[in-house]
Amino acid sequence: MSREARLRLAFCGLHPERARRLVGDLGSPGAVVAALAAGRVRVPEAVRATASLDAAVCRRRLAALEVGCLLRGDPGYPPHLSELPDAPDVLFVKGRLPAVPGVAIVGTRRCTRYGLGLARVYGQACAAAGWPVVSGLARGADAAAHHGVTDAGGVGIAVLGSGPDVVYPGEHRSLLAGLIAAGGALVTEYPPGTRPEPWRFPPRNRIIAGLAAAVVVVEAAETGGALITAAAALEQGRHVFAVPGDVGRETSRGCNLLIRDGATPVLDPADLVASLSLLLGPPACPGEAPAAPPDAAGRALLAAIPASGSTLEAAAAASGLGLGPALAAAARLEVVGLIRRVGGVVLPGR
Repeated sequence: MSREARLRLAFCGLHPERARRLVGDLGSPGAVVAALAAGRVRVPEAVRATASLDAAVCRRRLAALEVGCLLRGDPGYPPHLSELPDAPDVLFVKGRLPAVPGVAIVGTRRCTRYGLGLARVYGQACAAAGWPVVSGLARGADAAAHHGVTDAGGVGIAVLGSGPDVVYPGEHRSLLAGLIAAGGALVTEYPPGTRPEPWRFPPRNRIIAGLAAAVVVVEAAETGGALITAAAALEQGRHVFAVPGDVGRETSRGCNLLIRDGATPVLDPADLVASLSLLLGPPACPGEAPAAPPDAAGRALLAAIPASGSTLEAAAAASGLGLGPALAAAARLEVVGLIRRVGGVVLPGR
C-alpha cells in the first residue's frame, strides 16, 4: 500500500471503522482518497477538500507541530498494538513511545475523592516500578493517574480523542507537556485540527488498551469510557484489574460488575505492583540489589520501619511522607525486595 495514500487517508479524520470499510470496499487507501476527493463518497466538504491535499503538505503540517507519524509496520510502531486486527493504520505521536507495553489506568470522569486518590497513587506506584502508564488525559481518574506518573518522574502516555494539536480538556495542557518532557508521549489516530467530538472517544479506548499489557479500572459506572476500555482489553487478551467499591455507589458499580465477571480485584498500590510483577515480570528481581538506591521517600520510609515491623499507616506517619507518597514508596521498595508484607504488617526485606 502507498505510504502517501495512507497518510492522506489518515488526514481525512474518518471514523476508524468507516475508513476500514471503505478500504475493504474500494480496494486500497489510494482508491478511497481518490473517491473522497472526487465526491463519490458522501462526506463533509472539509473532508473532501482534505482528501485532495498532497502528502507533502500533510508532512509539512506535522513537522510544524513537531508531531511524528508512524505507519503500521514501521519499526517504531508498538508491536503490541500492531498485532491487533483493528490497530490504527497511522499514529500521530509527540514525544517518545516506549517499545514495551505499559499499564493502563482508567476510570470515570466523575470520580469521587477516594477514586482520585487511588488513581494517583496507582499511577505513582506503577511509574516508580518502571512500567509506562497509559491513560486518556480526561478529567477524573485519567488525569489523576497522569499526575501520579509525574509525581514519580515516570513515563506516561496520553491517548487523545482529538488531533495532536487539540488538547482536551484544555486545562490539562501543562499536564500533557509534563508527561512529554519526562520522556512520555501524546498519541492519537486523528490528524491535526481534529475537534474532540463525542464519537471519537470510544474508538480511542481500544488504543489505550492496545498499548498496555494490563488495564486497571479505578472507578466506573455501569456505562462509560472506562468500561469500553476494559471490554477492549478483554477482547485483546489483556488482563483487567478492578478496584472493588461500595455496592450502592454508582461509580463503583462498573468495577464491581467487572470483578463479578472475572476481573482481578486490586486492593492497594503494593497489591497491584505485586500482581503486575507476576504478569509483566518485575523491573528488578526481588531479593537482588536494586539497579539504583532508594529515592528520598524510600529512604525515609525504610528508616521509619522497625525491625519488628509496623503498619504502613504508622510508618507513613513516622516518616512524615503522608499515606499517598508512602504507598507509592512502599510499592517501589517491595518490588525490589527491600520490604515485605506479612498480613497487615510491613517488615524490612533483609
